[in-house]
Amino acid sequence: MATLDSKIPAGPIKDKWTNHKNHINVVNPANKRSIDVIVVGTGLAGGSAAASLAELGYNVKAFCFQDSPRRAHSIAAQGGINAAKNYQNDGDSIYRLFYDTVKGGDYRAREANVYRLAEVSANIIDQCVAQGVPFARDYGGLLDNRSFGGVLVSRTFYAKGQTGQQLLLGAYSAMNRQIGMGKIKMYNRHEMLELVKVDGKARGIIARNMVTGEIQRHSAHAVVIASGGYGNVFYLSTNAMGSNVTAAWRIHKKGAYFANPCYTQIHPTCIPRSGDYQSKLTLMSESLRNDGRIWVPKNIEDVEAIRNGSKKPVELKEEERDYYLERRYPAFGNLVPRDVASRAAKERCDAGYGVNKTGEAVFLDFASAIMRYGSEKATVLGELNPTPERVRELGEKVIENKYGNLFQMYEKITDDNPYKTPMMIYPAVHYTMGGIWVDYNLMTTIPGCYAAGEANFSDHGANRLGASALMQGLADGYFVLPYTIGDYLANDIRTGKIPTDTPEFDEAEKSVTERLEKFVNNKGTKSVDHFHKRLGNVMWNKVGMARNEQGLKEAIAEIRQIREEFHKDVFVPGGMYEFNPELEKAARVEDFLELGELFATDALLRTESCGGHFREESRTEEGEAMRDDENFAYTAAWEWTGDPGKANLHKEELTFNEVELKQRSYK
Repeated sequence: MATLDSKIPAGPIKDKWTNHKNHINVVNPANKRSIDVIVVGTGLAGGSAAASLAELGYNVKAFCFQDSPRRAHSIAAQGGINAAKNYQNDGDSIYRLFYDTVKGGDYRAREANVYRLAEVSANIIDQCVAQGVPFARDYGGLLDNRSFGGVLVSRTFYAKGQTGQQLLLGAYSAMNRQIGMGKIKMYNRHEMLELVKVDGKARGIIARNMVTGEIQRHSAHAVVIASGGYGNVFYLSTNAMGSNVTAAWRIHKKGAYFANPCYTQIHPTCIPRSGDYQSKLTLMSESLRNDGRIWVPKNIEDVEAIRNGSKKPVELKEEERDYYLERRYPAFGNLVPRDVASRAAKERCDAGYGVNKTGEAVFLDFASAIMRYGSEKATVLGELNPTPERVRELGEKVIENKYGNLFQMYEKITDDNPYKTPMMIYPAVHYTMGGIWVDYNLMTTIPGCYAAGEANFSDHGANRLGASALMQGLADGYFVLPYTIGDYLANDIRTGKIPTDTPEFDEAEKSVTERLEKFVNNKGTKSVDHFHKRLGNVMWNKVGMARNEQGLKEAIAEIRQIREEFHKDVFVPGGMYEFNPELEKAARVEDFLELGELFATDALLRTESCGGHFREESRTEEGEAMRDDENFAYTAAWEWTGDPGKANLHKEELTFNEVELKQRSYK
């Protein structure tokens, strides 16, 4: 059994990271050339880590299941990246970013990690500008900022509505340079299916070539897991359909503790589902909440008229609209954190005010912003008495410059023009704050095995503020892991190449082969998606935006039943040693079915409400989330025992010396 040692450095929080870097071991450049590192996942965290480690001189093997690292799901983070550079001169600072992140996470994050994240955030922007990332700029040429939910300053740097894509291209270009120099060996269309441990240390992986089906052995002195989150356990989510938990779950079953699986973020601005046969959901960037106002009709008669098409939303007067976020949270308005905005939308829709045919949608309206920007633009152009039509025309151009690709995407999907009529949005599963437990060095409870980005549990607590995913991924990859991994690898300079013809690799490959053969030889009658959808329905209905004791107990029993039926009755067409997407999905869904039970178990145990975890039994008189700091101010780190329902719980107690523990308020 591993022990939980967070390895948080001593001393004042503002000096911890600097002092830690000054006193950890380093590997000299000549010795780095004899050390191998495997990086699984090539999104922002994995791509930046691979590029940085190779630049330092390590031999890197990078794995992704896409045909190119450019396909990583990081591109879906459209809205921006936070950094405490105070470009707007509105009072931002490292401490304020740290405080907002701890508060936004409902005081369930490790203070030292969050402060380090805020501290290195400014370096990320400088790094990315140097790489050529085309951040938006203001009139004077300085980098522009916009606001995101949960904060009162403008600290989000952005590249139109495609920030994640541009940042990923920056990391990808850095990777390509190292690939060209032979320091990174790139394995596209390869999926990690097992971790190999030798003498208790992570020493390699078993991977499958997804084109040929070949099972391969790869050794290294350390393994970095940067494979993203597990939101697709819900089947319908904003994640890419290939996003999965397999790499993280495989190391969990080898001894890496899984932390806070119940902390899952429901994003408030998703295009509502349109039917039972949908395979994924599409996210509208949170940046839209800067200028969009969220509302539903005040009168139920208007709701029904909009649903049946007899009235258009633009026909409702201001006094007939309920801008419920502005009403309930006047200080933050439409920029409350995601968990608060999502629950508020659910409350209005549950009360019968949902504006689409399914009753699961609210409006995101840009009319006010269009007219405001149009009026400002007309003044700049010297047009003193413009017509309303001219003001609208000018305003739409401003909105197009800020969010044009997002508006275009919405219109292509819904066939509604969001410049002329309000968008419809509804909450959907988006990001997972939980993940593999790591210490201050980003090492898991398996020596030599690290986790970075969304794959780990670190930094966000129970709720992630918008524009912080890109920040954490790049912080881990560019500015944390390259320092901390050297502290471990300094002991491996005389180890030599790790051989793959050992009993440990034999056993790991055999377990992978037997697992896949079992799937292709199973004589079932139901598709993999049949079971994945059933799991998703249970997760959304009973472990989704609101949870209660009875529903969670039912979910655990139902997931066990689905898992049992899955193993008996799943049908995987095709063979093992060929291109076989159904086989890939089967292995991933098996992992989701085990994770789902641990997820519900974690949610059942945590009887408080905090961030993205909302227990109906724990709420204030006003219906807001109510924490229980006396009993639950800890990180739940689960140890695999062979049964997800019987995992051992280890607690990392959270201490707060820099911020005061208090109930969140955005009023």
